[in-house]
Amino acid sequence: MRSSEQSETLGIGALAERFGLAPHVLRHWESVGLLAPERDAAGRRRYGAADVVRVAVVLRGKEAGLSLEAIRTLTAGSPGVRRAVLRREAETLRARIAAAQASLDLVECALGCAQEDLAACPHFRPVLGNRSGSKKRSVPPPA
Repeated sequence: MRSSEQSETLGIGALAERFGLAPHVLRHWESVGLLAPERDAAGRRRYGAADVVRVAVVLRGKEAGLSLEAIRTLTAGSPGVRRAVLRREAETLRARIAAAQASLDLVECALGCAQEDLAACPHFRPVLGNRSGSKKRSVPPPA
Protein backbone atom coordinates (compact mmCIF):
# COMPACT_ATOMS: atom_id res chain seq x y z
CA MET A 1 0.00 0.00 0.00
CA ARG A 2 1.31 3.43 -0.92
CA SER A 3 1.56 6.15 1.69
CA SER A 4 -0.37 9.35 1.19
CA GLU A 5 2.95 11.13 0.63
CA GLN A 6 3.83 8.80 -2.24
CA SER A 7 0.40 9.06 -3.86
CA GLU A 8 0.09 12.82 -3.38
CA THR A 9 0.40 14.76 -6.61
CA LEU A 10 0.80 18.43 -7.39
CA GLY A 11 -0.77 20.56 -10.05
CA ILE A 12 1.44 22.60 -12.35
CA GLY A 13 0.97 25.79 -10.33
CA ALA A 14 1.90 24.13 -7.04
CA LEU A 15 4.99 22.47 -8.51
CA ALA A 16 6.10 25.67 -10.21
CA GLU A 17 5.64 27.63 -6.98
CA ARG A 18 7.57 25.02 -4.99
CA PHE A 19 10.65 25.71 -7.15
CA GLY A 20 10.06 29.41 -7.81
CA LEU A 21 9.35 28.81 -11.50
CA ALA A 22 6.66 30.05 -13.85
CA PRO A 23 4.30 27.28 -14.99
CA HIS A 24 5.27 27.86 -18.63
CA VAL A 25 8.80 26.65 -17.76
CA LEU A 26 7.41 23.27 -16.72
CA ARG A 27 5.32 23.13 -19.90
CA HIS A 28 8.41 23.86 -21.96
CA TRP A 29 10.41 21.17 -20.18
CA GLU A 30 7.58 18.77 -20.93
CA SER A 31 7.62 19.77 -24.61
CA VAL A 32 11.35 19.00 -24.88
CA GLY A 33 11.01 15.65 -23.13
CA LEU A 34 12.34 16.44 -19.67
CA LEU A 35 9.04 15.91 -17.86
CA ALA A 36 6.17 13.52 -18.52
CA PRO A 37 3.48 14.24 -15.91
CA GLU A 38 0.43 12.06 -15.47
CA ARG A 39 -2.93 13.55 -16.40
CA ASP A 40 -6.08 13.47 -14.30
CA ALA A 41 -9.55 12.71 -15.66
CA ALA A 42 -9.93 16.34 -16.76
CA GLY A 43 -6.57 16.27 -18.59
CA ARG A 44 -4.75 18.45 -16.05
CA ARG A 45 -1.09 17.71 -15.37
CA ARG A 46 -0.41 15.92 -12.09
CA TYR A 47 3.17 15.76 -10.84
CA GLY A 48 4.31 13.02 -8.48
CA ALA A 49 7.40 12.56 -6.34
CA ALA A 50 9.51 11.41 -9.30
CA ASP A 51 8.60 14.60 -11.18
CA VAL A 52 9.65 16.71 -8.18
CA VAL A 53 13.06 15.00 -8.22
CA ARG A 54 13.30 15.46 -12.00
CA VAL A 55 12.66 19.22 -11.68
CA ALA A 56 15.42 19.42 -9.05
CA VAL A 57 17.76 17.52 -11.41
CA VAL A 58 16.97 19.89 -14.28
CA LEU A 59 17.54 22.95 -12.12
CA ARG A 60 20.84 21.61 -10.80
CA GLY A 61 21.94 20.76 -14.33
CA LYS A 62 21.11 24.28 -15.49
CA GLU A 63 23.07 25.71 -12.53
CA ALA A 64 26.04 23.66 -13.76
CA GLY A 65 25.67 25.29 -17.16
CA LEU A 66 24.19 22.30 -18.96
CA SER A 67 21.77 22.76 -21.84
CA LEU A 68 18.32 21.24 -21.67
CA GLU A 69 19.37 18.84 -24.42
CA ALA A 70 22.38 17.69 -22.39
CA ILE A 71 20.21 17.26 -19.29
CA ARG A 72 17.69 15.21 -21.27
CA THR A 73 20.50 12.98 -22.58
CA LEU A 74 21.93 12.56 -19.08
CA THR A 75 18.56 11.55 -17.66
CA ALA A 76 17.38 9.34 -20.52
CA GLY A 77 20.40 8.32 -22.58
CA SER A 78 22.31 5.08 -22.56
CA PRO A 79 25.32 4.79 -20.25
CA GLY A 80 27.76 5.20 -23.16
CA VAL A 81 26.02 8.31 -24.47
CA ARG A 82 25.79 9.71 -20.92
CA ARG A 83 29.53 9.27 -20.40
CA ALA A 84 30.32 11.01 -23.69
CA VAL A 85 28.11 13.96 -22.75
CA LEU A 86 29.62 14.10 -19.26
CA ARG A 87 33.15 14.12 -20.69
CA ARG A 88 32.25 16.95 -23.07
CA GLU A 89 30.53 18.94 -20.32
CA ALA A 90 33.46 18.39 -17.92
CA GLU A 91 35.85 19.80 -20.52
CA THR A 92 33.56 22.80 -21.07
CA LEU A 93 33.40 23.41 -17.31
CA ARG A 94 37.19 23.18 -17.00
CA ALA A 95 37.53 25.85 -19.71
CA ARG A 96 34.98 28.09 -17.95
CA ILE A 97 36.79 27.65 -14.63
CA ALA A 98 40.12 28.54 -16.25
CA ALA A 99 38.59 31.65 -17.83
CA ALA A 100 37.04 32.67 -14.49
CA GLN A 101 40.40 32.17 -12.74
CA ALA A 102 42.14 34.33 -15.35
CA SER A 103 39.50 37.03 -14.80
CA LEU A 104 40.00 36.85 -11.04
CA ASP A 105 43.78 37.13 -11.51
CA LEU A 106 43.26 40.24 -13.63
CA VAL A 107 40.96 41.87 -11.07
CA GLU A 108 43.24 41.02 -8.15
CA CYS A 109 46.25 42.38 -10.02
CA ALA A 110 44.37 45.62 -10.73
CA LEU A 111 43.33 45.88 -7.08
CA GLY A 112 46.95 45.63 -5.97
CA CYS A 113 48.29 48.12 -8.50
CA ALA A 114 49.47 51.51 -7.27
CA GLN A 115 49.67 52.98 -10.79
CA GLU A 116 47.12 55.62 -11.66
CA ASP A 117 46.84 54.17 -15.18
CA LEU A 118 46.55 50.37 -15.19
CA ALA A 119 47.92 50.24 -18.73
CA ALA A 120 51.21 51.61 -17.38
CA CYS A 121 51.51 48.98 -14.65
CA PRO A 122 54.30 46.51 -15.46
CA HIS A 123 52.60 43.80 -13.39
CA PHE A 124 49.16 44.29 -14.92
CA ARG A 125 50.20 44.13 -18.57
CA PRO A 126 51.41 40.49 -18.50
CA VAL A 127 48.16 39.45 -16.84
CA LEU A 128 46.33 40.78 -19.89
CA GLY A 129 47.81 37.89 -21.82
CA ASN A 130 47.18 37.94 -25.54
CA ARG A 131 44.17 40.26 -25.31
CA SER A 132 46.22 43.15 -26.78
CA GLY A 133 46.01 41.68 -30.27
CA SER A 134 49.62 40.53 -30.09
CA LYS A 135 50.55 36.88 -30.65
CA LYS A 136 52.76 37.03 -27.52
CA ARG A 137 51.43 36.22 -24.05
CA SER A 138 52.64 39.51 -22.60
CA VAL A 139 52.94 43.08 -23.80
CA PRO A 140 56.30 44.82 -23.36
CA PRO A 141 56.23 47.88 -21.12
CA PRO A 142 56.10 51.30 -22.87
CA ALA A 143 59.44 52.82 -23.84
